[in-house]
Amino acid sequence: MKKLYYLVFSIILVLALTGCGSQEQQKSDGTTKQSRVEITVSAAASLQDALNSLKKTYEKEHSNVKITYNFGGSGALQQQISQGAPVDLFFSAAEDKFDQLVKEGHIEKSQGVDLLSNDLVLVVPKKNETGIHSFQDLTKAKKVALGTPETVPAGQYGTETLKNIKIWNSVKPKVVYAKDVRQVLTYVETGNVDAGVVYRTDAKVSKKATIVAVADNDTHTPIVYPLGMIKNSQHTKETKAFYDFLQSKKAMDVFKSYGFKGVK
Repeated sequence: MKKLYYLVFSIILVLALTGCGSQEQQKSDGTTKQSRVEITVSAAASLQDALNSLKKTYEKEHSNVKITYNFGGSGALQQQISQGAPVDLFFSAAEDKFDQLVKEGHIEKSQGVDLLSNDLVLVVPKKNETGIHSFQDLTKAKKVALGTPETVPAGQYGTETLKNIKIWNSVKPKVVYAKDVRQVLTYVETGNVDAGVVYRTDAKVSKKATIVAVADNDTHTPIVYPLGMIKNSQHTKETKAFYDFLQSKKAMDVFKSYGFKGVK
């Protein structure tokens, strides 16, 4: 009876150890679903197409990592991070939003880089029935779409441009504010407004809007896209790897294909 008892006990013990071993192996295997690391990136809406393209490339090469994006106006994203939103990387379309997080201690200055730049452009619907061909022509528009300046950098740059070319007071009553540049573009594409101010990269992906003017660089604050790691990231190693990848030549070539430029 004792022999039978020990035999049964031994079998149970072996099975238990085998099960533990396979479970441990499964947990240590980076390709398993259970151990897949999710990195959250809060990024300016204008980066959407380029970043989605890079996500496919990166996840294909790093099967243990899942990239999740939160796109929106840089100011709104900055406020979310300030209030404790769980984010690993912040990719802003404005330096002041980024600098605010550095000031608050959410980003270490050494873990940030000015990566991209862009052009500010004026777009109109393909038909362009109002005959708008320059920023000065906005005085004859009925409605003009602009990102909310407090939370959308493109809206801030656009307001600066209109003020510097001395037409802001005339255009201001006609402005329809949007939550981000993509919404501005949608308003233009659907004909809900006569014109809108967006980045060149946004206009480039549109088939229903046309660029009619490019703002002079000296009419607005330099357009710079800083990228940085959030201090309280739960996945420092994987976040740093993706942070480095976004600065690689491979990634920069993709950004440039979507119309972005490097920072000089």
